Amino acid sequence: MKAIWTGSIGFGLVNIPIKMYSAVEESSLDLDMLDKKDHANIKFKRVNGHTGKEVLWENIVRGYLLNEKYVVLDKSDFEKASPEKTKHIEITQFVDEKEIESEYFETPYFLEPEKTGVRAYSLLREALRKSGKAGVGVFVMHNREHVCIIKAREDVIVLNRIRFAQEIRSPKELNLPAAKSKPEELKMAVTLINQLTKPFDVKKYKDDYSEKLLKIIKAKSKGKSTPFTPMKVVHSKTQDLMEQLKASLTTKRRVS
Repeated sequence: MKAIWTGSIGFGLVNIPIKMYSAVEESSLDLDMLDKKDHANIKFKRVNGHTGKEVLWENIVRGYLLNEKYVVLDKSDFEKASPEKTKHIEITQFVDEKEIESEYFETPYFLEPEKTGVRAYSLLREALRKSGKAGVGVFVMHNREHVCIIKAREDVIVLNRIRFAQEIRSPKELNLPAAKSKPEELKMAVTLINQLTKPFDVKKYKDDYSEKLLKIIKAKSKGKSTPFTPMKVVHSKTQDLMEQLKASLTTKRRVS
């Protein structure tokens, strides 16, 4: 794996030099865009808005349009904005992870200590594990400021980028129901939830769509077609919620 960020992480006066690695990889198939006429690969080019000529990546700079004029920024300008956050993640507080709503979670990363930070890394990992807490910090990566939580998972410290509050839309614009459920319906719905409750094991879930799509691709490459029956959405014959709940409770399901 290639480190995508290097710097340090600190809590109190303890400072840990670390490398950051992406903790995820895509499971979907890498599909190319082709011209429908001759299946030629579609290429994207960065072109000059005035001349229409292609511009090499090394000749591209970043700029901000201010008062009808671009102010061009270089690497040092981004670092000047917050030099301490560009190379350091300071844990400013600790929280119970369950306090953070799911919509705030974004991207996970693995943290690995440099040789000089092994003991301090182990200390933080064990302290997080024993306390059951997660650290909260802020850092800059890819010219953007990010808030994050830091927690221990088995032998590794995981950093999870989370969204800022202003990035979450308000649900007030949605047309949400105000009516309350009937007590007997609510009781039966809770019974159904309890019936379907089991320990969560993410390993039971697999992206089999990509696997099935690849089989179709391989069959098509050999001139074979894959038969299928389009799914039809069948709505319940009754609008009675109690009847639907009763039927749900008596329906046998495949145990995963």
